Amino acid sequence: MDPIILTVAFTLGYLAHRASLPPMIGFLLAGLGLNLLGYTTDPILAQIAEFGVTLLLFTIGLKLDIKNLFKPEVWAGASIHMVLTTALFGLLLFLLSHSGLQFFLGLDMTTAMLVAFGLSFSSTVFAVKVLEGNGRMDSLNGRTAIGILIIQDLIAVVFLTISAGKMPSPYAILVLAALPLARALIFRMMDRVGHGELQLALGMFLTFVVGAALFDLVGLKADLGALIMGVLVAPHKRAKELANSLLSVKELMLIAFFIDIGLAGLPGWSGFMASVVLVLMLPLKMALYFFILSRFKLSARSSFKSTMNLSNYSEFGLIVCYMAVSTGMLDKQWLVVMAIALSLSFVAASPLNKFGDRIYERFGDLLKKFESKERHPEEKPVPVGDWRIAIVGMGRIGSGAYDVFRKQYGDVVVGLDYDPASVAQQKEEGRQVLLGDVTDPDYWHRLPRGKSKLKMVILAMPCMDAKLYVTSVLKKNNFPGTIASVAMFDDEINTLLEAGVDTAFNVYTEAGAGLANHIKENITLEDGMFSPVVSSVSPKSVK
Repeated sequence: MDPIILTVAFTLGYLAHRASLPPMIGFLLAGLGLNLLGYTTDPILAQIAEFGVTLLLFTIGLKLDIKNLFKPEVWAGASIHMVLTTALFGLLLFLLSHSGLQFFLGLDMTTAMLVAFGLSFSSTVFAVKVLEGNGRMDSLNGRTAIGILIIQDLIAVVFLTISAGKMPSPYAILVLAALPLARALIFRMMDRVGHGELQLALGMFLTFVVGAALFDLVGLKADLGALIMGVLVAPHKRAKELANSLLSVKELMLIAFFIDIGLAGLPGWSGFMASVVLVLMLPLKMALYFFILSRFKLSARSSFKSTMNLSNYSEFGLIVCYMAVSTGMLDKQWLVVMAIALSLSFVAASPLNKFGDRIYERFGDLLKKFESKERHPEEKPVPVGDWRIAIVGMGRIGSGAYDVFRKQYGDVVVGLDYDPASVAQQKEEGRQVLLGDVTDPDYWHRLPRGKSKLKMVILAMPCMDAKLYVTSVLKKNNFPGTIASVAMFDDEINTLLEAGVDTAFNVYTEAGAGLANHIKENITLEDGMFSPVVSSVSPKSVK
């Protein structure tokens, strides 16, 4: 990649970061600025960008619960929104063809509907970047947004296949049938590749060869192959570790994606105005998302947050425009107009996602008027009992702490864990444990205000970011009790204490001390059994 491109991209990305905006905005602006300097889309850059999107879809698949796609708010919400958006946007574009604006002249209803169909999609790349950045990928609103985007991607694959007039090869059925059979072999490979560069190589192999290339070979969409491959290996215990190993490579490739969009350049004045008009239509798209999701029993907060994640246009709109241009239905300048509209939608959506919580706090009372009377199963109020101690993270450490405190103080201890299987097992063993993801901001909004009798919260989960987040929430809500936490490393202790934790300890150091005390209590040690060995070397002679 050209050193100048990298320099400009880093500089503007850094400035965007310092301005509390996602670096992707800086990368988009870098592409636009470089275009003004005479740079155009480079084939190598475009190829890297395409690889980035393919790798992104594979990592989405690694984290995707396929059952999430069958939830009504996902499959029905995506379908209803697409139909309504296409119809309303198509009508608006047809009316604009009579407005006198140059880029809309000559649009017939069929072409207007085709462009509107492209505008009905939201960007998977943007949403995933935002959700990963704010740690809400596994929240209800995050899972809903990602599920809708996956449904949209599947519809896109069907549309492209039909419109291209190219049917998949008969061997496609054999490939799809063989994938579940191959999973056992893939799982054995994942067990044996270790944790280093070989694991990274396996991830790239599964993405670009077994997934993308194999699907492309039999006439199926390459990106769909990467997504399905990710879903296929998602149940493996090391799927999350594999996703983390691919993170840096994916991030680097997606930089090329945003730069490549910006390099599409700026159209003339009338074309730029057409792009602005398309961006001004976004609030209607967002309003439809919010209204539809709220009809599926999501709270106003979850509906609003999902809407913010989806409040943009998709790169798929460019593909639709390209098809219309290739058939002579649209002028080729429409490609530039759509690229600018896509870029501007990213710029507009970034602060909306960045300050989404503040915006909701300001307009929440108004938005709550659109809530349905029934509540989504995952958003029912969290029960509050007569508990004094809460232990967050019911692994071995949390379970051990639970048993000690219950033995000493009785049934005033409650555990919290995000894993349904773990919660079920804990309940079978007689512990009071609630299902809840404390890293999901919406979880805290479902807690009854002013009714808790908690005096102590113990953070027993391994993730440092999760412990810091829970601490910040407790401090923000003026929790009057004690916050205790485990640490995996000594340097984490100071970080936790500075964040507001009252006491923290290195779990490995404490485990060593506990082991020594256990040996002393259970094994008889004879006097002189471990008397010091006298060294034959004088201390003074040691340098």
